[in-house]
Order: sequence, then structure tokens, then C-alpha cells
Amino acid sequence: MFYDWTFLLVIPPMILAFYASHKVRSAFAEYSRYRSSSGATGAEVARSILDQGGLGSVHIEPVEGELSDHYDPRKKTLFLSEPVYDSPSLAALGVAAHESGHAVQDARGYVPLKLRQGIWPAAAFGSNLGPILAIVGIMLMFATQMAWAKVIAEIGIVVFSVATFFSVLTLPVEYNASRRALAMLEQGGFITAAERPHAKKVLDAAALTYLAAALVSVMMLLRFIMMFMGASRRD
Repeated sequence: MFYDWTFLLVIPPMILAFYASHKVRSAFAEYSRYRSSSGATGAEVARSILDQGGLGSVHIEPVEGELSDHYDPRKKTLFLSEPVYDSPSLAALGVAAHESGHAVQDARGYVPLKLRQGIWPAAAFGSNLGPILAIVGIMLMFATQMAWAKVIAEIGIVVFSVATFFSVLTLPVEYNASRRALAMLEQGGFITAAERPHAKKVLDAAALTYLAAALVSVMMLLRFIMMFMGASRRD
């Protein structure tokens, strides 16, 4: 079981994940050097977008780290990293508008976002514990004929499938937020038509990381299923 060919399924998406991580950091670094013509900072852009969308109650707070920007739907708060909060760069504006897009999704009841929020606890559990249960269960299936080994593997695969579904569901949420971001930046006069492609490159690079993560999760799930089927045939 340790040398079966199914491990090859995970290698390509993992390579893509490493590439995507490098790509988003390099794109953010490159376009952080491009100051927007509007001169507005990431926090100012986010505040304007939220206010125009009737979301004046959503707070904006700085958070430590790089690319740690996120919207917390429970706290109704937008957290912008230090390189984004006070920066007027095209990269900062793209990220700030993207996260503001998530707040707008939340307020408008965007179904994929609501569904993702609903399964988050189960997905977090499945992401951490699912692979452990699946691998342990499959190893025990190879080593013993006990029925409980199969049950452990099945539980692991099922709970990890929830985490995989969460990763796949993240794709429409993130791509939709990016489309909203570009539209809101242009409509608000924060970027020009000539600046749009630069902001888009940052958002596209970020989207690639979510695509890579989803592919890794899907391939891991497929591998667990194939390994489980192989172990079951030994019974």
C-alpha cells in the first residue's frame, strides 16, 4: 500500500499549489510598487465600497501579516493586512476590494458563501482528522480482517469528502468576489481602465491558489477511495 501508483495523482496538483503560492506572492510584490492614480488606500477603498453597498455597520480593522486579509462573517468585520490597509498600490486596492466583495456576498445572501459557512465546522474537522482516519483504517484493513478497520477508513473518507466539497465550493465564492472587486474598483473611480489589467493579475494569481487547493483535495480523496477499494478486495 505504501508504493502503489495512486500517489502520482497528488503530485501534479501539489506542484501547482507550490507554483500558485509563489505566483500570488510575486504578483502582489510586483504590483505593490504601482501606485493607483486615485491615491486611495486599501482601507479607504474598502470603506467606500462597503458604505455604497449599505454596509456601514461592517468594521474594517488592520491585521498583522502579509496576505492575511479576510472577511469574518460572524464578526461582520473586514481584516486588512498591514501592506494593504495603508497602501495606495494597485495590489492593495485589488485585495481590499476582493475582501469587500465577500462582505457584499454575505449581505446579499450569496448562496455558495452561505453554504460554505454552514459546512465550515464539519469541513475543518474533516480536513484535520479525515486523512488520519482514512490512512489508519486502510493500513489496518491490510493488516487485519477486523470489520472495525473498514469502518474507521469509511468514516475518514466521508468526513474528508466534506472538506473536499468545501474546497470546491470555495472556487465560485472567490471568483465571484474577484469579479465584483474589479467592477467596484472601476465604478468607484479607484482605478482606470489602463490599471484594471494590473489589479486583475493580482486577483487571478490569488484565485489560482484556491484552484490548486481544490485539486489537491480532490486528488487526495480519489486516492483514499482507490486505496480503500484495493484493501477491500483483499478481504
